[in-house]
Amino acid sequence: MPEDSHGCTTEKSDTALLLIDVINDFDFAKGRDLLRYALPAARKIAVLKARLRRRHIPAIYVNDNFGRWQSDFKAQVARCISDDAIGAHLVKQLLPQDDDYFVLKPKHSGFYSTSLELILRYLGARKLILTGFATDICVLFTANDAYMRDYELVIPADCVAAETPVASRRAGQHMKRFLHADIRPSRTIKF
Repeated sequence: MPEDSHGCTTEKSDTALLLIDVINDFDFAKGRDLLRYALPAARKIAVLKARLRRRHIPAIYVNDNFGRWQSDFKAQVARCISDDAIGAHLVKQLLPQDDDYFVLKPKHSGFYSTSLELILRYLGARKLILTGFATDICVLFTANDAYMRDYELVIPADCVAAETPVASRRAGQHMKRFLHADIRPSRTIKF
């Protein structure tokens, strides 16, 4: 895909990377439990995102709005990398770049009451690579809604996390069985 003078992608893509709830302060009940498993997943997500970026596959941050309808994504990033944010070191690994897309979501699914479907249609994406937190909640709900919209799903097991490894594994197996998702580790995915 051609790039403009700033290195931004200017073409469409049949594949898109979704980073679900990775801009997160982890300041909630069980947030520290999730953070424990999210840290290794974040490192894998960062590597995968860089690999996909070299192939001009767009990244879309699909993020909780923390109940703050008046907030913007840049303000959320700033809050989540502040010195007092529990998950700042994780978020700093996954900072968005200028040409990344973002969607603020009010509920668990990235599709519910958001512009995600419009962005995907604009890009021409039919295959979605889902990464992020939590596997058994927001990743699962987003994957379910994507499947109902006939998207092909890739959900690398090493790029998602839940509050426990068992919860993440069960959700992954559910998505493989019922949503026909490819859940192989990120390093084995070929494009």
